[in-house]
Amino acid sequence: MDIRFSDEENAFRAEVRAFLQQAWTPELAARIDDDASYPQAIVEWQWRLFERGWVAPGWPKSYGGCEWTPTQRFIYETERSAIGAPDVLPFGLKMVGPVIIKYGSEEQKARFLPRILRGQDWWCQGYSEPGAGSDLAALKTRAERAGDHYIVNGSKIWTTYAQHADWMFCLVRTEASARRQDGISFLLIDMRTPGIRISPIISIDGEHSLNEVFFDHVRVPVANLIGEQDKGWTYAKSLLAHERTAIAGVGDSKRRIHRLRELARRETSAGKPLLDDPLFQARLADIEIELMALETMELRALFEASKGKGPGAESSLLKIKGSEVQQAIQQLMMDMAGLYGAVLPGALDAQAIGHDFGDEARRAFMYGRASTIYGGSNEVQKNITAKAVLGL
Repeated sequence: MDIRFSDEENAFRAEVRAFLQQAWTPELAARIDDDASYPQAIVEWQWRLFERGWVAPGWPKSYGGCEWTPTQRFIYETERSAIGAPDVLPFGLKMVGPVIIKYGSEEQKARFLPRILRGQDWWCQGYSEPGAGSDLAALKTRAERAGDHYIVNGSKIWTTYAQHADWMFCLVRTEASARRQDGISFLLIDMRTPGIRISPIISIDGEHSLNEVFFDHVRVPVANLIGEQDKGWTYAKSLLAHERTAIAGVGDSKRRIHRLRELARRETSAGKPLLDDPLFQARLADIEIELMALETMELRALFEASKGKGPGAESSLLKIKGSEVQQAIQQLMMDMAGLYGAVLPGALDAQAIGHDFGDEARRAFMYGRASTIYGGSNEVQKNITAKAVLGL
């Protein structure tokens, strides 16, 4: 889509491109792509953004953020995605940070926000439980007040990067007799506290990013409660709206479409480039049309945000369509790889099988199956949309 920007916005885009070309180096890209070096490398990437003053585009300047306009944020995300640079880890900068800014005490802001900006603390999200995923209000992890502490017992599941995390922002039940949503509180938990045990979950793509976390009489200071006790559902909904908007991933999907075209020029069908195949062209065109519509929806949401409106039902729509587009791209790449996409990791290297993107296709496809589930399943997002937009 050809989007027209003002002279000032074009100057900003040129500034972003120049910075990314200098800061996003092949050496750093290789380290981020390697599982062993990823944790240190992604923090280093965030530090480079912090030094430039660009690590928190949505934060107010008074807390160290950029306070960019929605258009500036769109430009940055588009350019970042185009060059292949990763987004920042969202849990601190895009999730708990805004919640602390809006609902936290002055002491909490002074304690946590500077460390989040500098990447000194790695955060994880303690929401889903074995019996409370899409129905998050059914969570059972308990926090009972004992003097100046809460005693936390229970478990969380699908906790991304808990094995690296210093802190967790966690939903806990502090009142069992109230309406389910009214008895939930929002706690910040130091992951080094005695009584916390982390059990790895190896996902279908063979990677270890997910975990189950168990709490056995974990003592959490009352000073780590965000806002009021039993009012955490309000803070959780605010956080999820921002998470779902980010899941749309328009810029990253555009880059993957570009990658698809490159691969289709090399792959052959009946002796001709696959890109010339009418059936392939039709499938690719369908995805691109959906992506253009998604980008238009995102621009409309940004326009509303420029008028001071927070993300509402649009965040659910963006999440639904964004995840569906991502899966369609992954499916098409998997189909391009064909049988090569079924080769298990480590079984044969690319040189042995004569194919260099089968593993790339398999990993993206396997991991991408979760995109319609995490951040609130698409079925639940459709219910939210039906209620908020259609009044059903």
